[in-house]
Amino acid sequence: MFYFAPWRIVLTSLICLAGVIFSIPNLFSRAQLDSLPDWLPTQQINFGLDLRGGSHLMLEVDMETVIKERLESQVDAVRGALRAKQIGYTNLGVEAGMVRVDIRDAAKREEALREIRALAAPVSGAGMFVGAVRDIDVTAEAGGRIQVALTAEALAERKRHAIAQSIEIIRRRIDEAGTRDPTIQRQGEDRILVQLPGEQNPDRVKRLIGKTAKMVFRLVDPTATPEDIASGRAPAGSEILESDGRRADGSAEQHYAVRKRIMVAGDTLVDAQPTFQQGMPVVSFRFDSAGARRFGDATKENVGKPFAIVLDDRVISAPVIREPILGGSGIISGSFTVESARDLAVLLRAGALPAPLRVIEERTVGPSLGSDSIAAGRFAGAIALVLVVGYMIATYRLFGVLATLALGINMALIIGALSLLQMTLTLPGIAGIVLTIGMAVDASVLIFERIREETRAGKTPIAAMDAGFARAFATIFDSNITTFFAAAILFAMGSGPVRGFAVTLGLGLITSVYTAVEVTRLIMVFWYRRTRPRLLPV
Repeated sequence: MFYFAPWRIVLTSLICLAGVIFSIPNLFSRAQLDSLPDWLPTQQINFGLDLRGGSHLMLEVDMETVIKERLESQVDAVRGALRAKQIGYTNLGVEAGMVRVDIRDAAKREEALREIRALAAPVSGAGMFVGAVRDIDVTAEAGGRIQVALTAEALAERKRHAIAQSIEIIRRRIDEAGTRDPTIQRQGEDRILVQLPGEQNPDRVKRLIGKTAKMVFRLVDPTATPEDIASGRAPAGSEILESDGRRADGSAEQHYAVRKRIMVAGDTLVDAQPTFQQGMPVVSFRFDSAGARRFGDATKENVGKPFAIVLDDRVISAPVIREPILGGSGIISGSFTVESARDLAVLLRAGALPAPLRVIEERTVGPSLGSDSIAAGRFAGAIALVLVVGYMIATYRLFGVLATLALGINMALIIGALSLLQMTLTLPGIAGIVLTIGMAVDASVLIFERIREETRAGKTPIAAMDAGFARAFATIFDSNITTFFAAAILFAMGSGPVRGFAVTLGLGLITSVYTAVEVTRLIMVFWYRRTRPRLLPV
């Protein structure tokens, strides 16, 4: 029967009302919405890079550095294991993508193999069960040489972890910098796509996300003479590093001889904030309890000596330790501007990248181009809407008007859902909405044509409408579910603009079927109960 239960009427009415309420904020400016009470919906559709303008960066993670650091950590582990068992060795180091070491005493070669093999650990995710994939392969060569190589599974896991960690740290840095609605996602094996709508200063963005931000505290080597530093020769156990300050020609203002041994690593930092000291911008930092203890011990043992604050192999400043710093906090001073102090604080709070990033593609989209795209999208949508509405009214008369009303509710549901879920709308997304306008009335056409056939067969108005909706539903469902599968495949396999098109198309299909089958039906029920026509205007 052509019947609506009271609960269905209430539910459908609430859904339509919610769509209208959540779509209304898009008619106002952001400033007007900010002045409204907090309990009112104020979410607007997020425009993508091609509509709003902004910066597009394609970054590549330096995987060679990731693997090199893992091998160097394996060198330290091998050194510690052999020294613990007092096994003599020579030529320990990284060579040809693996760790190699020569065992002096052939009688201790088997013991050395056992100790080094004991360093193997299960690859993350492989589990602790017997036969789990290990992270290193240990082999012996003639002449007492032992080779330690990372397994293929360990390399793949290391790369996966580096990409995931880089994405998370980039997200933290960008969020702290105040950029709204960024798109940060993996592309391929070792690339990261970063899109920042509204950001018109890509150089600052590159400085912010391109720095590895590995900060360490190391002692300055007082035995190095100015002549040694000028010639680039450092005493044993030290190295020459440039200062972070730059001259007009881009060269370093100063060079330092810095000991290689790290006093305290920056990974124990828990906070960093830009502030002022004697009217100059500086960065205050604070360690966790373990870092505070190590920093306090290091400064207590080296009172009167200069120490270097090193960020990405550049010396930011090299103050003299006047007294032990036991509170776990300190100040980084240097040639900072207000902006550079703020950016450094963001970098230190977000953490260090696992490897350097290279910018391999860069684009900046102006806001005027985005405005033109929005205007073109609105014009295309308006033309599509006028043509569809005109056709429906000309063909189906009153029923065409009812279908147009359902189409308006359908558009409100789409815009309201995009706003509520804070999805990003791109130019292909607008194309998906325009396509939805045409497809939205497809279900209504099927229903009305079926009603027309039932009327010609001599059925009463109520029977014709009931049969029209009941018998057209299977066709409507089949035609839309196949298109929805195509949209789902585009979303799963595609990226960027393709996903934007798939999202709006899939969302439009869901709302179109709902409004055609449920909303249009409800409108026609109310119309029939009010007018009780003897003939249907179809």
